[in-house]
Order: sequence, then structure tokens, then C-alpha cells
Amino acid sequence: MPNSIRTTSNTQTTTNTTPATFKAGDSVLCPSLSLNPFVLTADPYGKRNNLTLEFEGSYFYYDDKGYFVKASDTETGDFQPSLYHDTKANRQAIATLYSGSHTSQCKVIDTTEADDKEAVLISAFDLSGIVCDIEGAATALDDIGQLLWLIYTGKIEASTAVSMARITHDSTNAWTELLLSKAKEIKETLAMTRYGREGSK
Repeated sequence: MPNSIRTTSNTQTTTNTTPATFKAGDSVLCPSLSLNPFVLTADPYGKRNNLTLEFEGSYFYYDDKGYFVKASDTETGDFQPSLYHDTKANRQAIATLYSGSHTSQCKVIDTTEADDKEAVLISAFDLSGIVCDIEGAATALDDIGQLLWLIYTGKIEASTAVSMARITHDSTNAWTELLLSKAKEIKETLAMTRYGREGSK
């Protein structure tokens, strides 16, 4: 099954506020990788004390509380556990989270990496709009570059250059306002993530 999007929701605490603990041999759910269950094992290389699970030929490491641990680290920086015990209640909670009524017809394309801690859902329509704005701004910059080159090489008369510069100035202002407006919208979304919190310090 395709990778699923990441979540910071902790279904482990839906019926019990005591943090879950894990050990080798436990059947667990890791929705950031797959909706299918995994079996935890000890490090197959015998070099680490972390628990591990295998997915698509790679090993992912976790501590006994279910937090993801990077291969080169001994501590985790995650805000929520990545693992949940493979119980009927947790399977149902995760299935509801990933196939709720408002997203049941939504195809999710996951571009996150295994060590990503947060993900932002954006519609294909909005993403297409961002791409169009970037391409439009790039085209305008290219036009300005070509105009400046023609002026520099003397291939445009002075009076024409003044008129073209005025038009270019107006175009530049319009694209600047559009891109700044788009950046503001994106920053409002990022403000809800750790990137926004780090940037506000």
C-alpha cells in the first residue's frame, strides 16, 4: 500500500492516558509508513538497543515508548510517538483518521521522508495555483532580463527604453504584490508547524 500521510494525533491515548510501552515481538501500527501492522524486533545488526521494524527493505528504529529515533542519534526529537499497539480500537481510530468522510474520496500522494515530523495537506488545486504563480513570476523576470540586455547592447532607442521600463516597473510591482500575498498565506499555514514556532523565536 502507498505510504500514508503523517499525523501528530496520538490514537494510543484514546482509551488510556498511560503512555504505551513496546518490546520486541509486539505487533504494532505505524501509520506514517503503512496502514498494515508490523512486528517489532531487536536491531538485526546487534549494534543498537533500539527496537526496529522493516519496511520496503529499510530498518526504522524506535525507543520503548514508540518514538522514532534517527539512525545516527540516541535521542528523539519527535513530539508524539510513531507506534501504536495493534489493537482493534487503534486500527479503527487510525482508519477513521485516514479515511474520514471529508477525505474518503481524496487521493493522498505522500512525499514525506521517514524522519519527517510534520506534514501539511494541500489540495492539488492550491498547489497548481502556486506553481502557476511561480512560473508567471519566472517568465516576467526572464522578460525583464531580456529587456535589460537589449537596452545594454543599444538595440532599443532611448525613448522606447523609457516606455518599456515604465511597463516593466508596473509588471514587477504587480508580481511582487502577488508573490508576497502568496507567501503570507503559506506562512500562516507554517505558523501552525514547528517551522513557524522556530521562526518566531
